[in-house]
Amino acid sequence: MELMNAEVKKKLPPLYSQEHLGLNAVAHVKYFTPFSGWSWFGTEFDPETGIFFGLVQGMEVELGYFSLKELQACADDLLVERDLYFIPTTLNEIQNTLKNGGFC
Repeated sequence: MELMNAEVKKKLPPLYSQEHLGLNAVAHVKYFTPFSGWSWFGTEFDPETGIFFGLVQGMEVELGYFSLKELQACADDLLVERDLYFIPTTLNEIQNTLKNGGFC
């Protein structure tokens, strides 16, 4: 699966452009591993460095930076996929959904 295509790249705002919104920033893309329960919700992206900012659901739920290159490298071992049906959602809504047992 192609993790980043032109359509997704076009939707993602540049890094730091939503930081003034806090948890009202919108995640435009979701990546996930169906077998480990990890998910990455990207709110911003720098196409030159391949760095995202967003929310990561792993051992903890936290805000931070993650790398497209690392996701692509993990895709071979962990089967990282892009959620083709993800609807852009605020970080606040995502956190509330995760607290209530939603998403995978």
